[in-house]
Amino acid sequence: MECKTGQLVFEDFLRTEYSEENLLFWLACEDYRKTTSQTEITTAAKRIYTEFVQVDAPRQINIDCVTRESIRENLSQPWPNCFDRAQRLIYGLMENDCYPRFLKSEMYQALLEQAEQQ
Repeated sequence: MECKTGQLVFEDFLRTEYSEENLLFWLACEDYRKTTSQTEITTAAKRIYTEFVQVDAPRQINIDCVTRESIRENLSQPWPNCFDRAQRLIYGLMENDCYPRFLKSEMYQALLEQAEQQ
């Protein structure tokens, strides 16, 4: 996640699997955690909820209903860590499911070859 190029290639790979919302949500949570202004926290929390968490969101992530409901309940008074549980769940999903497939993919192999040539 620290290598910007690798992150972009991983996002492209996830897009081919119709699951790029996982990485986009994880990245949005990372940005959210760095937010300091309460006004910005509230705005960002609502945006993340609307885009990724709520049922039928445009990029709905696959989390359990208890986590989803907990986030919804905390939207009126969001705090910097309110997405942590969902972010951990999504990270685990990527780590155990998507990322191993990515490492075997042609996209990743091409990235490795390119890195070796430099």
